[in-house]
Amino acid sequence: MNLKHFLSGFGLLTAGFVLSGTSAQAFNFTTNLAPGSNDPKGDIFLQSVTLGDGTTVSNFSVVNRATIILNDEWTGGNTGAASSDRGDNASGVKLEAATNASIAASLGNLNLSNIVDTEDTGSFKINVSFERAVSSLFFWERGMNSKLGVQALDSSGNLIGRFLTLDSRTWQYAGFSIDTTEISGAQRVGSLGVSLADLGISGPIQSIQLTSSRSFNGPDFKVVGATAAVPEPTTMAGLALAGAGMAALRRRQSKKA
Repeated sequence: MNLKHFLSGFGLLTAGFVLSGTSAQAFNFTTNLAPGSNDPKGDIFLQSVTLGDGTTVSNFSVVNRATIILNDEWTGGNTGAASSDRGDNASGVKLEAATNASIAASLGNLNLSNIVDTEDTGSFKINVSFERAVSSLFFWERGMNSKLGVQALDSSGNLIGRFLTLDSRTWQYAGFSIDTTEISGAQRVGSLGVSLADLGISGPIQSIQLTSSRSFNGPDFKVVGATAAVPEPTTMAGLALAGAGMAALRRRQSKKA
């Protein structure tokens, strides 16, 4: 896919989040499900997304690692914060007392009925990493009634850029509903895209920190990344040759001096 064409989709007018600092714009997208993925209680697989300019994105990067920094303890019933949830009849993990492995399993696939479910007044802070660097993020939230905090992390795990508070009450309807084990009926799912500019950074990232507080009304979410474009092999070779030429030129100049 042409990178310039892809990035042009980030200019779409949309709402759905509050920024700490300079304003920016998130973007809406259309969720395209795999054929047969229409049972709210079953497996609902993501096939691709379509941006506002018609560009289709299907090269996704999913979460492959999670580190729970803070998660209110589950002691039974509607206690605790983030847990691993799935559709009533879907494949995937269900675990109230979430672990690093269960969070990674819930987010580490394209099954949109595998989510992180958060109790209404639960607080968590979880770092997640993607299998490959990403150039944008796609979020889905069951219920369209919660907030979720997001901030980028550098390769050393330090927070960078700006903190975003995503508010799913204003998100676009994703066109499907899910009924997971934590609830008694199907709920509509909202969607929102977040670009690197929204995060206050200029280059691809591989990790983010996700946050919920007691006032966020329990975000029940899924996040997937768009795999960042990498230079073609010929481009890399050209850059290497250019670098070697510059080094040789500096050596010659140094000898003349």
